[in-house]
Amino acid sequence: MSDVDDSQIADDVAFERHLQEVRTLLSRQRLVEELVRRQEMPRHELVEGLVHKQNLVELQKKLDALESAKLVRVLEALPHNECLAVWELIRASRGDALLDELSEAVRAVLASSPGQLEKKPIMLNAFELHNGRLRQIVVETREALAAAKPIWVDLIDPSEEELNWVQGVFGLTLPDPEHLTDLEESARFYIEDETEQVHLHSDFLLDREGESHNVPVAFVIHRGILFSIRNEELPVFRLQRLRARIQPGYVNDGKDVLLDLYAADVEYSADTLEDVYASLEDVGKRVLSQTITDEEAAKILAAIAAQEDSNGRIRRNVLDTRRAVSFLIRGKFLTPDQLEDARQILRDIESLDGHTAFLFDKINFLMDATVGFININQNKIVKIFSVASVALLPPTLIASIYGMNFKFMPELEWAHGYPFSLMLMLFSVLVPFWFFRRKGWLR
Repeated sequence: MSDVDDSQIADDVAFERHLQEVRTLLSRQRLVEELVRRQEMPRHELVEGLVHKQNLVELQKKLDALESAKLVRVLEALPHNECLAVWELIRASRGDALLDELSEAVRAVLASSPGQLEKKPIMLNAFELHNGRLRQIVVETREALAAAKPIWVDLIDPSEEELNWVQGVFGLTLPDPEHLTDLEESARFYIEDETEQVHLHSDFLLDREGESHNVPVAFVIHRGILFSIRNEELPVFRLQRLRARIQPGYVNDGKDVLLDLYAADVEYSADTLEDVYASLEDVGKRVLSQTITDEEAAKILAAIAAQEDSNGRIRRNVLDTRRAVSFLIRGKFLTPDQLEDARQILRDIESLDGHTAFLFDKINFLMDATVGFININQNKIVKIFSVASVALLPPTLIASIYGMNFKFMPELEWAHGYPFSLMLMLFSVLVPFWFFRRKGWLR
């Protein structure tokens, strides 16, 4: 009984320690964010974002390390505001598994907060120019969007409500994100005659470990404002936002943002090509080794196929970007500086074309070499069977001769006839093997 009590006391002490650590991290996050907000300093948004991310990462690690049962107890012990903050961090990864274990009171608290259990959070980002830099505007209501003067409005998997906000405030029609891949090729790039809205539908590369695919993105330029719609977050967009926030004068209007997104996409594709080349180099070392088994060859073929798929996606992506940039140039609504930027993007794409073609040649070579090694291994097996068949022919012939049913066969009456025939068959096997080995046919 005392052992059970001691174990319960140890669990309670561990729980209190975990609870205190979580509350300390939450308190530190709020304190640091408040101090950063009060300070007037250059690159205020960048500093605030980095501090916020650092604290969130530390808190996220702590929450990920907790078992489900302990995490449920922590949620039930926290005040309402802190419980909501913790729930927001774990909702996407572990929320469904924890809901059934939470008490009715805690579920009621989470359900009372808008967007915590069912409603999708607002994924609408608006950006204004502020002292030559992009500054993100907090958009949680239609009124906040109407009061803004953005040069870029970015929507990630928007809800119908968000689409209605943008269309109502700015007076334009946006494509449905669910139908971005259903457009005909001729409808990917066009200008509306009545409203003079510029519409572009492009593919952007998303390369993750073990997964690579193209994400369709719709762009609309209306009254100098760029509107972008997609269903997934993309590294290219994060990179562009970071650059435009840090560097003054990096962008001046929506067309600058669009060209920079295409330029960043080409740069991202080039980096991914370097990863493909590095992977093929590793595969090449394995292929050109002295020995390779069929099992290793199968793994190598799978790796080559994956890199061929990635290279094909990159080629398709840059070709699509070339079409989009060429359309912008033909539209004659770019400034001279923007025209030069667009031509530079086309030159970068031209260089990537040669690189992708080289990688396709390398992939074909490695594929042929691997298949060649598989054929060699199979030929070795066939050679072994061929040698064995030839070597066993003489003893088979001898056994066949002495299996004949002729009446007059001198060896049948010989007392040593049986061991003599066995020795003769063994000798007839050894002679061919000696001859094959001398010729080097057994290697």
